[in-house]
Parts: sequence; C-alpha cells; structure tokens
Amino acid sequence: MFVADKRDKYDSRDVERLQKDDALAGCYLQWRLQNVDDALKMIDESFQWRKEFRVNDLTESSIPRWMFETGAVYLHGYDKEGNKLFWFRVKLHVKDAKAVLDKKRYVAFWLERYAKREPGMPLTVVFDMTDSGLSNIDMDFVKYIINCFKVYYPKFLSKMILYEMPWIMSAAWRIVKTWLGPEAISKLKFVGKNEVQEYIDAEHLPTHMGGTDTFKYSYPPLPDDDFQTPICENGPIVSEDETESKEDAESESKDTLDSSQNEEQIQKSKKSPETLRLNGKPRVSGENPEVKQVNFLEESLKVDECDKVDSTSRTKTAKKHVTVFKGPLLHISPAEELHFGIKDCERKSLIVLNNVTKNLVAFKVRTTAPEKYRVKPSNSSFEPGTSLDIIVSLHGGFEASPQDRFLVMAAEMDQSTGAGTLDLPQFWKEVPKTKVMEHRLRCHVTESSKPMSLLLDENPLHSNIKNNQEDLHSKIIRLLASNKRCEEQIDECLWFQKMLMGLVSLLMAITCSALYLLYTDRSRL
Repeated sequence: MFVADKRDKYDSRDVERLQKDDALAGCYLQWRLQNVDDALKMIDESFQWRKEFRVNDLTESSIPRWMFETGAVYLHGYDKEGNKLFWFRVKLHVKDAKAVLDKKRYVAFWLERYAKREPGMPLTVVFDMTDSGLSNIDMDFVKYIINCFKVYYPKFLSKMILYEMPWIMSAAWRIVKTWLGPEAISKLKFVGKNEVQEYIDAEHLPTHMGGTDTFKYSYPPLPDDDFQTPICENGPIVSEDETESKEDAESESKDTLDSSQNEEQIQKSKKSPETLRLNGKPRVSGENPEVKQVNFLEESLKVDECDKVDSTSRTKTAKKHVTVFKGPLLHISPAEELHFGIKDCERKSLIVLNNVTKNLVAFKVRTTAPEKYRVKPSNSSFEPGTSLDIIVSLHGGFEASPQDRFLVMAAEMDQSTGAGTLDLPQFWKEVPKTKVMEHRLRCHVTESSKPMSLLLDENPLHSNIKNNQEDLHSKIIRLLASNKRCEEQIDECLWFQKMLMGLVSLLMAITCSALYLLYTDRSRL
C-alpha cells in the first residue's frame, strides 16, 4: 500500500518488479534488519532515485562516449569468492561540476547492467588509488557511490577494497566512514601490494598491483564480457591421453544405456513421471516440459558406484538440477549455477534446454575459461517443443573455479532458414543482437563430494543451523549498531566535557583577573 499510494513518484516497471519479485523485497528487509518501516523508507528513496536517473532506460548510447573512453570505471575480473570486480581508478577522476550528473548516471549504468546480467550476485568494489592525490577527491561523488550500495542496491556489496590509499586522504575517509552503516564499515578493506592478494588472486590483478593480468582497458567494446568459445566444438577433444578420450567417446552410448536401465528400475519403484537422459541429443518432452525432477535415490546409488570405481576409471554421470530459468525462447535448467566437485563423478554438469517457441532455435555456449571445459554440443539448433541436454565437463587436470562463467545464447530461426549446422555460422553473423537471448551461469564448487548435497536445503537440521546463523548475524549487526551509537554518545560526552572544562577555565581566568584588579586598586588606596 505504501508503494501503491505513491505510484506517480516511481517508475511503474520498478513497482511491478517489486510486486512480483519476493527476493527483491527480501533484500530490502534483510538490509534493514527486518524492520518494515525502515525497509519501506529505503524502497521509497531507491525508487525515487531510479525514476530521477531513468535507470531502467540507461543504455550505452545514453552515456557520453568520452566517459567510457577514460577507463576510470569498469567491470573486469573476479575476487577469490567469485564476485565481479568493479574498478574505480581514482587518479583518472577529476572533479568537474558540469559532469557530475553524467558521472553518476555512468555508475548507475554499470550497476544496473550487472544487476540484470548477474541477478543476486554481489560486487567487490576496488578503489585503485595508485598515484592519486587531493585533486582526485570528490566527496560528493564518493557519497553517491556509498549510497548506491547503502540504499539503491541493497545487499549488492561484497567488500570495498581501498588500494594504496595516500596518508593525506586519511582525514577524508574518516568522514566517509560516518556515511556508512556498521555492516558496510566491516566490508572496508585497506590494503597495499602485500595484502591485496588475500582477496584477489594474482591472475585478476594488474601488474602494478603485483598481479599477472595484462588487461588494458580500451573502448569500444565494453570490457565486462569475458566469454569465449569453448575448446570443444560439437564433439570431444583429443586430450594428451588420446586413447582415453577415444574410449570416452566410444563408451558414451553404452554408459547412457546402462544409466537408462538403472533409471527404469528406479522409476518403477518410485513411479517418477520423468527422468532426464544424459545422451546430449534432442528428445520430445512429456506433458509438462518445464518440470525437472531429480531422483535422489538414483543419485545416492551413483555416489556408491562412484566411490567403488577404480581411481583410473571415469564416471559419465553429470549433475542434475531442479531450478529453471524461464526465458522467452528457452527454459534453462539449472537457473543460476553449475555444480562441480572434486571426485571424478563430479567433474561433469548438465545444462537442459527446452525450446518453448514454435520455430527452430539456434544456440551456442561460451565460457570465460575455454581451456578448462569441453561442452557437447556447444553450437547447434533444435526443434520446437523438444529439449536438449548439454554436457559440460572439466578437461584434463583442470579444476572448476567460482570465477568461471558460462553464457548461453539463443536466437529463433525462421522456418525458411533451415536447421542445417552448416548454416549456423552465417546465421549468427546475420541475426540482430536485439533478437538474441542471453543467460549467464556461474560455477559452484562443492567442498565435499556428495551429489546428494542438494537435499541439505530440505533437511530440518540444516535449516535450523542456517536460521541460527542468520539470527547470530542479525544480533552481531545490532550489536555493532549499538556499539556505534555508544561511540557517538561517548564522543558527544567528551565534546561536552571539553566545552565545560573550557568554560570553567575561562571563568577561573575572569575571576582571577577580577581579583587581581580589585587587589591592585586597594593597594593604590
């Protein structure tokens, strides 16, 4: 009702999204420690800002080109937790009152772009203060950046790394700290060259920070797309051990048949309506193509089999997922993450595509780590009303990383276009970007090699532990807030004490002066 009564102050698209997206409302509540009134005030302020800056309509063409060319702000690389790095090169920022609004909209453009591409994933902000000085400090702009994460994009900040901050800026950052809440203050990390690799691996750090990343910013294009074509194009790769790879390809059908027989036996006992096949070929869906069920009994049997196999043999099972992203052309499962583990049976993951259109759909899969993964198939097309299984497997001795990302691209093909694989390269050259659907997937690396880990979320004991952790986290935040208020009150008391001592000293000085004058007058008399 609070939002509905003030529709004229907001963009209707934001109101509609809030009403449909429970996770968004939950972010505001969690950021305000479940205080509904505070959360509503935060939503009000955030939505008014979004309308004022026309955030939903920000595009690359709506930002002055020179701002992109400076390279002062951009997205590139990942921290150790797999969060995208949002770089601010402070030395390239010069305070200019005429460009303040454009700079603020420029930051909003990057944040909104990332929020749409990586929903629910936080950012790590890096202030690179190398060779910066007082002339680069713009307190109003810094306060705006703070508000972006404090109000406009709740729970969006993973950490804020300040690299090589000059001592002359220390006073300015003391002021900045007063603008931050207790939780945000805990996210500040002041680092130098020796400490920065505690948070970011060398491969994602520029050379002047002691890293090995040779990336040089240039525009165009925008630098936040790191996706490349995987090594494997529509088939297995010949690895160092050619014989082993050939055996993999030849035994694929046999493994699929054995897997299908096991599934039939389990399906009869459990009466499961649908079990996913891992043959990497299109198949016609059942009554409801959106429903993806995981047979946990089957997964537990596969764990036992995986533990029993010899260490030199390979397991051809890929993880199955139940979450579904519903796009205009494809429904994609899993919706957000591909799970990989340590054991051989966890070195494969499954992407299931469902064609929900009335035409052929062409697709291709790209990744930020093409040398690590093989994808089968990685570029093809399939019929309307069918689904396709894509096997993503780790290649050689590589290990999955939270920084790895996959991009699924899809475009609808006209009936006259045809489905020939030979036509796909030309099709991708000619298809307009506006007609290409994109969906990003990130990697989740499981510490324990248990394929049934998906059941943990449904375990009451696990839920209780998780709730207790959240309660403890909330109590810590409240304690920090109370501590902050106590510090402020102590500061006020100290200030009052100093003022009182000053007044007392002044009064004593006046009294002494008066007594001295009185004494001298009497002496003259």
